[in-house]
Amino acid sequence: MGSNESLENLVRSGGLKVEPPERKECEGLMHSATARLKDAQTTSLSFASRFDLAYNAAHAIALTALRLSGYRSDKRYLVFQCLVHTVDANKLQVRLFALCHERRNLAEYEGYMDEDEALLVQLLESTSQLLIRVQEQMTEL
Repeated sequence: MGSNESLENLVRSGGLKVEPPERKECEGLMHSATARLKDAQTTSLSFASRFDLAYNAAHAIALTALRLSGYRSDKRYLVFQCLVHTVDANKLQVRLFALCHERRNLAEYEGYMDEDEALLVQLLESTSQLLIRVQEQMTEL
């Protein structure tokens, strides 16, 4: 999976909580993520809606990966940072999700949304790849 030592360090610092995975919760998160990812590919929707759907799908999948590893976090950005340890994601993918998190926060809290179609395409592709990896992990639960 990933580096339990790094995740345990985050527990000690208060970023993560140890909590055994719960099948029903993980299935619900993955169901939500799959529906959102599908809807995010609907080109007739606005950019803002598609981005929001794709971002929230990515977050739900990343949270599922964290939950499958036996942890929980209240910090959205940390869920993405932990992907290096929960699904062996590469740092480029984590940076992409972190950038999308920043863009989401700008839109959510400051009302600013930069319509970057290339970023949305990358988000959709990375989220689709993440979905496959976490679905594989779900079979082990």
